[in-house]
This record gives sequence, C-alpha cells and structure tokens, in this order.
Amino acid sequence: MRVTRMNPVPTEVPHSTSLPRTSPESQGISSAAIREFVETADQRVNTMHSFMIVRHGQVIAEGWWKPEAADKQHVLWSLSKSFTSTAIGLVVAEGKLGIDDLVLDFFPEYAPAQPSDNLKAMRVRDLLTMSTGHESEPELTPSIPWVQSFLAHPVPHEPGAHFLYNSPASNMLSAIVQKLTGQTQLDYLRPRLFEPLGIENPHWLTTSQGATIGGWGLHLCTEDIAKFGQLYLQKGEWNGQQLVPAAWIEQATTKQVPNGDDATRDWTQGYGFQFWRCRHNAYRGDGKDGQFCVVLPEFDTAIAMTALTDDMQGELNLVWEKLLPAFQSAPLPANEAEESLLKQTIAGLTVKETAN
Repeated sequence: MRVTRMNPVPTEVPHSTSLPRTSPESQGISSAAIREFVETADQRVNTMHSFMIVRHGQVIAEGWWKPEAADKQHVLWSLSKSFTSTAIGLVVAEGKLGIDDLVLDFFPEYAPAQPSDNLKAMRVRDLLTMSTGHESEPELTPSIPWVQSFLAHPVPHEPGAHFLYNSPASNMLSAIVQKLTGQTQLDYLRPRLFEPLGIENPHWLTTSQGATIGGWGLHLCTEDIAKFGQLYLQKGEWNGQQLVPAAWIEQATTKQVPNGDDATRDWTQGYGFQFWRCRHNAYRGDGKDGQFCVVLPEFDTAIAMTALTDDMQGELNLVWEKLLPAFQSAPLPANEAEESLLKQTIAGLTVKETAN
C-alpha cells in the first residue's frame, strides 16, 4: 500500500523522561533474567532496535541498539492504529459519536450512487474490529480521496461477521474523527493524549487530502510507546487525571471478534478495537517489522519494543519465554553486581551489519 505524502521525519526530538526509574530487583524481577532477555533478543532477532520494561509504573530496564537512541523517533507502522482507537474513544466520550453509528452517514458526499445493503449496514464498530465485510483491502491511491475509494470497494460479507485485517478501515476512523471535530486526528489528540503524557512533537504522516493516516504513519520515541502502554494499564488514568475513559479501555482491549484458533500464535487470540489479544491474558498494539506495545495486566507490566524483523512472533515469544517466568510478586534482594552487568550489556548493544 502506498503512502501518499512522506513528511520529513525529525531524527532527534527533545525527550521528556517522565517515567520514574528503579532497579529490576526492587520490582520483583532479577537483572540476570532481563540480561538473558536482552542477550537472546540480540542473538535471535534480526534486528532489534529498542526495548523498555515498565513494572508497577517504573522503568526497570531500557536499551537501544546503536545507532538507535532514546531521543530518536521510530516508525510505529500499524501500532498507530491503537492511537486511532484512542481518538475514537475520546470522541465517543464527548458525545459526538456512537460506535453503532453507520459509516455512510458521515460521508454522503462520497457515497456510491447505489450502495449495497452491506455497505449501508457497516458501523463504526465494524471499522474498529476489522470486520467491515470486505473480502480484500480497498486500494488507496494519491489521486482519489481515500474515503471515496473505501466506500466504492465491494462489501460481499455481512459487516461484523468476517474478520479481515484492513488498514483502510483504520484510515476511515481517522477521517471520522476529523469530520466530527474539525481537526486532524493528530491535532485532536495533542491536548487530550500526547501533551498530558509528556509526548513531545509526535510526528504522523498525512494523506494527500491532509488527513492524519489512521492505519500507520505515527513516529514516536520508545518511552512514548511505553507511556501509552502504562496509560492503558492504569485504565486511562494519568497523574490523577482520567485521560481516557476506563470503560473504553476495557472495550478496546477485550476480544470483540474471533480471528483464528491457533493456540500457539498471538495473532489468533481475538481482536478488540484496534488492539490484538495475546496469549497469557495480555493485549497489544503492534506494527510491521516488530513494533510492539505489550500490556500484561496480571503482571502490572507494560513493554515497548521496536525492531526491523520479519519474525514478529519470534520477537514476542522472547517476552513469554524470558520475562514472564521471572516476574515475582514481591521485591527481590538488591544485586548490584548483576544490575551493573545488565547495564554493561545494554551499553554495548549495536545493530548488526547484514550482508547485502
């Protein structure tokens, strides 16, 4: 799928480190276990770029494979969709939108001359759950408004009954935000989400019509991803303020539709509102090449990871294999030697050269 306008991406941004830092042991996991996670990721994942682990609201470990760095923004690809879901939740909370509203009602100017019954039945809910009724993704091009292309695409299945991962559906959500608020999705989210979280200068690509791309295009720093995960872990509360309604977070991260039955894969555990369900009662936003925001409510943990890999399941498996078994319910004795060794390991991380 083609992106219509590539805005210049800043290589460095001012970085606000608002999350507190502490030792792994103080939050119930050993530095040795995290070091094993890091070393295994370095060996197995081609190529890791960064990680950050937040437990009980505190960063217990973070690292970047040089030349990646804490103050460099990273492309999120489809992890952007989870931010789009958040924008929809806020518009719903403001009373401007209901998730069972009909999609066609927002864009009569782009409606086909004779819309099918399935298209007429499509709801905002179906966009959120990737259950629009499409058999294939609508093709988006720079020359035709994306909303028009979406509405012109055949809808052979009943909306709500057929899961198809569908980035154009996410773009429709962003278009609805702009239609209802008069602001691009990025501008709408700035004072409501990004600024309260201390996320500085979020960069988000736009369509040729000037709308925020809902399905991809957001660029953030690793800690920004971790903050987003922590916000969801805290049911939308941040520094005493309810940024996102807890009820929306519950809906968005709960299985809304089935998407397979393979118990060994994290892509067949069900889908929420632009969030994936995971094994181990976790959920996540994710994006192409290994961009992850993983939330583990049972362990009070949020994990951010960025990468450039073609094995996203392998990258995610490292969380289940190396970190999950190591989480303890109580603090561990301090271990300065292991903590120092972990820091040395992280300081030496470098993106490996690959053969052409």
